[in-house]
Amino acid sequence: MYFISGTFILFLAAVVLLYYIVPKRVQWMLLLCANLAFYMWGGAKTVLYLVFTTVTTYAAGILLQRLNVKRKEIPKTEKEALEKLKGQKKAVVAVTLLLNFGMLFMLKYLGFALETVSKAASVFGAELSVTAPSFLMPLGVSFYIFQSTGYVVDMYRGKYKAERNILKFSLFTSFFPQMVQGPISRFDKLGHQLTEYHPLNTDNIREGIQIMMWGYFKKMVIADRAAVIVTTFFADYNGYGGAVTAFSIMMYCINLYCDFSGGIDITRGAARLLGIELEENFKRPIFATSLSEHWRRWHITLGGWMRDYVFYPLSLSKPFAKLGKWARDRIGGKLGKILATSAATFVVYLIIGIWHGANFRYIAYGFWNGAIITSSLLLAEPYSKLKNKLHIKSEAKWWQVVCMVRTCFIVFIGRYITRSPRLLVALSLVIHTFTPATFALSDLWNGTILGMGLTARDLWIVAISVLAMLIYEWYEEYRGSVTAALAKKNAFVQWIAIFIPLMVILLFGIMRGSYISSEFIYKQY
Repeated sequence: MYFISGTFILFLAAVVLLYYIVPKRVQWMLLLCANLAFYMWGGAKTVLYLVFTTVTTYAAGILLQRLNVKRKEIPKTEKEALEKLKGQKKAVVAVTLLLNFGMLFMLKYLGFALETVSKAASVFGAELSVTAPSFLMPLGVSFYIFQSTGYVVDMYRGKYKAERNILKFSLFTSFFPQMVQGPISRFDKLGHQLTEYHPLNTDNIREGIQIMMWGYFKKMVIADRAAVIVTTFFADYNGYGGAVTAFSIMMYCINLYCDFSGGIDITRGAARLLGIELEENFKRPIFATSLSEHWRRWHITLGGWMRDYVFYPLSLSKPFAKLGKWARDRIGGKLGKILATSAATFVVYLIIGIWHGANFRYIAYGFWNGAIITSSLLLAEPYSKLKNKLHIKSEAKWWQVVCMVRTCFIVFIGRYITRSPRLLVALSLVIHTFTPATFALSDLWNGTILGMGLTARDLWIVAISVLAMLIYEWYEEYRGSVTAALAKKNAFVQWIAIFIPLMVILLFGIMRGSYISSEFIYKQY
């Protein structure tokens, strides 16, 4: 069921209506039925994957709960018994992760892995023709696997008690608003919200609609228009000059930014209608002053998941501790100090790159981000000295703007990698863009752009809409929540804040000529 459809709006409206009508003791059961209906609508044949993850992680949680209780009964002096129990807990986690990430590998990466092996074999003169079986890709598969396995690791750490009711646990793994593109929630923050009673609150209804309207505006008015240029360009990327290439990648940046943040707003708004508050997942990365800060603002819950379940365990592990000691003793200097941490950072961004897709360009994208962040750590001291010498104050507003522009440029270059069909194409497009002989600025106004699927009116709508979005995000960044500010106004102003975006969406989105809504980019990640 597509978020940008009348079917979803009717479905959501029916769920919200029934949610506040049914007796409070069965409210969570209605929500579970809604989750199942939503997922079955999206692909009944793939529901077994969701059931598999739910059952395996639920069972692991119950086993770990028993072992955690048993741990408290063993005296600290019985080290052998404690080590044995710790090994049992590790085995439960390892099997659960192997089963679920094994399934994810089979669905998303098996074909890529077999193709890579075949190509490697051909280099050595061997003929190896192996094709992977075809699988239907489940909706939001990596989101619910990451979310559920995070619960298992938290149970291993004794963070909270296991959910003993498998139906209530199923609510956590299948909450329908977040199935399309997250966020990746934590059980202690979301689990109790899904099962507790939520009385009707008109503030939640109004604010939920306001948030959703803003998301639909970004998706339908901006992102779907920008996507037309991007699709046209990559259908024949060799036929355009450097200026049009740069313009098309910029439109992809706009497309991705508004597509993802718009989808997150729709998700948050839909959850708010039910009285449920989801974790913040997108915090205006356009205002980031460094690449690391950009990633702390973009897909926040994925970054948090990687930090807590990959980076910290790696960087604090014995092998990385040994690597750090060796680097400090043998290499010394700044590199020696940060080598182990940087290695863990590279692993994290490599995983994030692969998470985005099975292609070498995503692996390169991971290395690109890891290299930039590591370089910034290595150059931090001379960079600071240069700033002091030039009398540049970090808190100066003009310098903050310079840092924002610099970060946007780094992200812009990275988008060549993620959107191009192959890594070599991405490299050639970067060269094409920054080669003076192929960069003709006149291509931007000689009619070339108008031949890429959008009219001049469409381009003006994108420009004005992006400006409106930036003003909105500037207010949220430096003044506070727009929703909270509207809540202090009278009812007329609050509902006008819904009516105006609705009219804009209808006039410049749904009702515009030949409108075709594109799928959310993160839909099947």
